[in-house]
Amino acid sequence: MKNRQAEVIKNMSPKELLFHLYLSQLAFLVIGVILAFILFDNFASFFRIFPWKPLEVLVIGTIVGISVVGIDLLLMKWLPKDLLDDGGINEKMFQTRSVPHIFFLAIVISTAEEFLFRGVIQTHFGIWVASIVFALLHIRYLHKWVLFLSVVIISFLLGYLYEVTGSLYVTIWAHFLIDVLLALKIRYDYVKIKDHEKGRSGEHE
Repeated sequence: MKNRQAEVIKNMSPKELLFHLYLSQLAFLVIGVILAFILFDNFASFFRIFPWKPLEVLVIGTIVGISVVGIDLLLMKWLPKDLLDDGGINEKMFQTRSVPHIFFLAIVISTAEEFLFRGVIQTHFGIWVASIVFALLHIRYLHKWVLFLSVVIISFLLGYLYEVTGSLYVTIWAHFLIDVLLALKIRYDYVKIKDHEKGRSGEHE
């Protein structure tokens, strides 16, 4: 079943992938809002997950986000490509997106997912439940153990970051950095290849 679902996702066009991405993030946000109304006692307890700690956001969140990206880039360099291959889905999603659109997508994803999984689920059910649910929802990685393990570790890392800082802004910022930097790398690699191919074709004219 997981392979069939991964294959369906793989065969989607970039436009279909984008639509389903926005749809899933909207679903996460709606579910998060509904659960928040049910689980939080009042507005005061709800807003306690959003303490503004600029130093922790900019320092701790940035260090964690950049560190995760750095480790991911090392894995890309050291491990066989097939272990990190998601079927070209991320490439299809991000390689032709404009830079502003990539930034917007990263904001949407990090905000919706951190609000639901850390702000609502982890606050009420703990880091284990939130992290496991977050990892399992990345169903297309279930048949790729390195990718799935990476998602699990990142999920627990973001969960621990929330436990330590108590601020959802910190995890949103770290999550945003991870997504935007890796997406920009995908776009940069694609543009670089296209420019190289264009240059080679120009030489033969």
